[in-house]
Amino acid sequence: MPQEKKLFFDISKLRRIFQYAAPYKAKFYWSVALAIFLAALTPVRPLLIQLTVDKYITQSLPRMVVYITIIQIGIILIETLLRFVFSYITAWLGQAVVKDMRVAVYKKILGLNLRQFDRTPIGTLTTRSINDIESINEIFSDGLIPIIADLLSIVCVLTFMFWVDWQLTLIALIPFPIMIIATYYFKESINKSFFKVRNAVAALNAYAQEHLSGMNVVQAFAAERNEFNKFKAINKQHRNANINAIFAYSVFFPVIEIVLALSIGLVVWFAAKEALHLQQSQQGVIVSFILCLNLLFRPLRMIADKFNVVQMGVIASDRVFTVLDNDDEEKTPESGYIQPEKRVEGSIDFKHVSFAYVDEHWVLNDVSFEIDPGQTVAIVGHTGSGKTTIISLINRFYNIQKGSIEIDGIDIKKLSTDYLRENIGVVLQDVFLFSGSIMDNITLRNPDITKEQVIAAAKMIDMHDFIMRLPGGYDYNVKERGATLSLGQRQLISFIRALLYDPSILVLDEATSSIDTESEILIQKATDKLIQGRTSIVIAHRLSTIRKADKILVLDKGVLKEAGTHTQLLARGGFYAQLHKMQFEKEMA
Repeated sequence: MPQEKKLFFDISKLRRIFQYAAPYKAKFYWSVALAIFLAALTPVRPLLIQLTVDKYITQSLPRMVVYITIIQIGIILIETLLRFVFSYITAWLGQAVVKDMRVAVYKKILGLNLRQFDRTPIGTLTTRSINDIESINEIFSDGLIPIIADLLSIVCVLTFMFWVDWQLTLIALIPFPIMIIATYYFKESINKSFFKVRNAVAALNAYAQEHLSGMNVVQAFAAERNEFNKFKAINKQHRNANINAIFAYSVFFPVIEIVLALSIGLVVWFAAKEALHLQQSQQGVIVSFILCLNLLFRPLRMIADKFNVVQMGVIASDRVFTVLDNDDEEKTPESGYIQPEKRVEGSIDFKHVSFAYVDEHWVLNDVSFEIDPGQTVAIVGHTGSGKTTIISLINRFYNIQKGSIEIDGIDIKKLSTDYLRENIGVVLQDVFLFSGSIMDNITLRNPDITKEQVIAAAKMIDMHDFIMRLPGGYDYNVKERGATLSLGQRQLISFIRALLYDPSILVLDEATSSIDTESEILIQKATDKLIQGRTSIVIAHRLSTIRKADKILVLDKGVLKEAGTHTQLLARGGFYAQLHKMQFEKEMA
C-alpha cells in the first residue's frame, strides 16, 4: 500500500524512533507526567466557574467571589508555567533525538562505498540528513507527546461534563459526527499534500545543488533559460502541494468553528428548556459547559494535524532509516582486520581482477599485474579504458567482484581502510577544495599536523612563496571548491596535501593533465623528488611525462594489453606504439 494512503503510521518505525530517546528517558517521563497533570487540571477552572456562578454570585457572597477569582488566577499562572515547561521539555527532547540521529546518519554516509554516491543525488542525501530528520523532531515537539496530552485533556473534560450533566453532555455531542467526518477528510487531504511536499522538497534540493555546482557549464552553454524553466516546473509542484494543504486548513477550521457554535447553541437551548421546566437556574452549568466545549474543541482542532505531523515524521524516518540500514559499506571480516605494525612497503599485486560499476558491465576484465616496492609504474590507455578505476580499487573506494588485490602480500579486504589510505597519497584529476583556509585544505583539519610541516611540504614544490603572497598567507580562504584559485593552483595545493602525509604509495591520477606548463614543471620537479623510495602510480594522457617509468601498463576497454618499459613497448610495435605515434603526430601538427 502506498505510504500516503495509510490510515495509521507504522508503529515499528515509531518504536525505532523512540529508541533514540532512550538516553533521555528522564525527560520523556517528565513530559508524560506533565501531560497527565495538565490534563487533570483542565476541568478545574470550569468547575470553579460553575461554583462561583451558582453559589457565590446568586447568593451575593462577594468575598468568596474574590477568593475564587484569586484561586483561578493562581491556577492559570501554574498552568501557564507548566505548559511552558512541557513545551520546552518536548522541544528539547526532539532536538536531542535529532542531534543523535543526524550524527548517526552523517557517520553512516561517511562510511558508505562510493557506489552509493554514484547512484544517489547529493541533494537527496542532504534532504535525508536535514529536512527529513527535522520532521522527526516534530514527532516529539508537535506530534505524539502533545497528542497524548490532548487526548488526556479531552478525556478529563468529557468526564467532568458527564459528571455534571450527562444528558446535557450528550446533547452537546450531537454535532460531533460532522466534526469526525471533517477530521477524517482533512487528515487524508493533508497527508497526501505533505507527502507530495516532502518529495518536492527533495527534488528541489537535488536539482538546486546539482545545477548550482555546475553553474559554469550552464552559463557556458547559455542554458540559463532552459534550466530556469525546469526549476520553475519543480517549484510549481512544490507550490501546488502546499496550496492543497492550505486549502484543507481553510475548509477544516471553519467547519470546526461551526460545529462548536452548534454545540454551544444546543447546550444553551437544552439548559434553558430544562431551567424553565424545573424552575431552577442553570446559569452556572451553561457557563461551565461553554468553557468546557472550548477546552474540548481547542485540542480537537489540532489533533488531526498533529496525527499528520506524526505520520509525516514516520514517513521521513523511513527515508532516514533507509540510509542507516544501507549495508553497502566496508564490513569487518569475521577474523577481524590485520593491523601491521610497520608501514606499507609498497608492493601491489592484482590477481585476475574483474570489476563493474553496474551489473556485469565490466570496466576491468581479468586484469593481473605486479608492482614491486619503490617502482614507478605508469598506466595509459584511451578514455574509459579503466585507468582511474584501478586507482579507486587500490584505495578500496569500491569492492571488486572477482579476483583479489594484495598490498605487501595481504589482501586489502583484510586491511582497515584507515591503515590502507594512510599509506596511499592521492592527487586526483578533479581537485576538490573545501570552503576554508589553505591550511585547512592541506591538513584536512588534522590537529596532529603542524604548520611547520605544511610549510616544508609547500617549499618542496616551490609553493610557499606563492601562498605567502596571498592575503593572509596560509589562512587565505579559498571559498567553495577553491573558486578563488586557478586550476593549476588548486592542483598544487592538493599535491601538497598528498606530500604531507609521507605516503608509501603515491598515486597521480591525471595530475598534470589540465594545468599550465609552469605548474606542470613544478609538479614534475616535486614528483621526481618524491618518488624516490616510494611506489608510484602515474596515470597520464601525455606519454612524454611517463618515459622514465620503470613499467608501463597499457589498458584498452578494461583489458591489460601490454606491459613493459617505454623502450620495450615501442620496440614491440603494438598498442602502446600506436598510441605513441598518434600522440606524436598530433603534437607535431
